[in-house]
Amino acid sequence: MSSRVNHFKATPALTKALVDVSTASHQTSIEAAIKHLIDIRVSQLNGCAFCLDMHVKQAKLDGERELRIHHVPVWRESPLFSAREKAALALAEAMTRIDEHGVSDALYREVQAHFSEVEIAEVSFAVATINAWNRLQVVSRMAPGSLDAAYGLDRADLK
Repeated sequence: MSSRVNHFKATPALTKALVDVSTASHQTSIEAAIKHLIDIRVSQLNGCAFCLDMHVKQAKLDGERELRIHHVPVWRESPLFSAREKAALALAEAMTRIDEHGVSDALYREVQAHFSEVEIAEVSFAVATINAWNRLQVVSRMAPGSLDAAYGLDRADLK
């Protein structure tokens, strides 16, 4: 662990609230594979080494194929992702890299072609939650893999 702020210790009530939102976000109707893809891609975009490390390991433990994990940065060109997964990844990128125009109507229509209104809200919460975690971890600079044993991620056998 780093010598920077530990949000779990410094603000336990706030951190618990985010854990609760994160837990609820991962108990939605959206497929686990899509949630893992979102967590991985958003963590890549935000440069969050701790979260990227954690979510790659979680995805592998949940049965995600390693080649798909390697293809996440090039998801647009990769034939390994479904149209539904690509729509989720596009929304995740747009929400993470929000610009002055927000999420375009064209992108929203594409997302609507693959997700119901409830599912769009669920995907949006998944994206918002991982963005919040990334920002906290970027500040804390927690070492990637430092909590593997506590979370059972050492079983992923990725060294």
